[in-house]
Amino acid sequence: MTSPPASLRKPAAARTPAAARPRRRRRSPAGAAWLFAGPAAVLFAAFFAYPLGASLYQSLTARRDGVDVFVGLDQYRRLLDDPAFLHSLVNTGLILAVQVPVMIGLALVLAVLLNQSWLRFRASWRAVYFLPAVTTLVAYAVVFQVLLRTDGGLANQLLQALGLDGVDWLNSPTWARISVVGSVTWRWTGYNAVILLAGLQAIGRDQYEAAALDGAGPLRTYTGVILPQLRPVVLFCVITSTIGTLQLFDENYVLTRGGPGDATLTPVVYLYKVGFQQFDFGYAAAIAWVVVLIIAAVSLLQFRFYGRERRR
Repeated sequence: MTSPPASLRKPAAARTPAAARPRRRRRSPAGAAWLFAGPAAVLFAAFFAYPLGASLYQSLTARRDGVDVFVGLDQYRRLLDDPAFLHSLVNTGLILAVQVPVMIGLALVLAVLLNQSWLRFRASWRAVYFLPAVTTLVAYAVVFQVLLRTDGGLANQLLQALGLDGVDWLNSPTWARISVVGSVTWRWTGYNAVILLAGLQAIGRDQYEAAALDGAGPLRTYTGVILPQLRPVVLFCVITSTIGTLQLFDENYVLTRGGPGDATLTPVVYLYKVGFQQFDFGYAAAIAWVVVLIIAAVSLLQFRFYGRERRR
């Protein structure tokens, strides 16, 4: 019997029974996901999760005779009786109550001006006002230290040119707080203005036209139509500004070292002094965790207040 021609023969692979063929391993979606997320997860565990857990454990220990001893919540009880820490909270509350509303108000006015169609070179103005936000913290704090110098500082020179007496900006408790508020406001007003400007530009022109047809003037349009729609953006700016104020360090440390008389001492400056000058790292870790809890509580209150106002 003659064999069929070669063109009609089946390939060897086709003649192999299906059960005998090797099956391809199918990769599970979960395995592929971990393959891509693995490096990020390792970095997160090594540089965030582990230090976070280590600092929490360290806040429950104290250094005694060169050995870390577990003391439970003693470091947190110690905070309640520490007048320097309580004073730093009062200072931060005072700065927060003044600086954040002033800065957000100025940023909102600036955003409205930058959103006007008649303004020329708008892109350049936005870049100019945003520039302080990308300035190095220490560099701009040093610049303000020179500007606010009692003898020969530019601020006092301007006051004297107007016939006024110079101000001891960094050595008076009240003026030192004002100096810190002014420096922080100068740096972050443009940043918040750009964010608010993005929110304003997301509001359609038909909203303005509808308000104009109803007879609303510019002030009524912004207070009754624009600001309610801009509230989520304002909330974001308020929360981020609050968190930044509760974490104040560079400005206070460079300008006043927390003085005079602890007038500008903040919890983070106090944490630095306790941890890196007194080398009491367990107590410093407890201060850090209390600051984290305060930030979380204040942020939650702001979210709840915003939610209640929105439901109204």
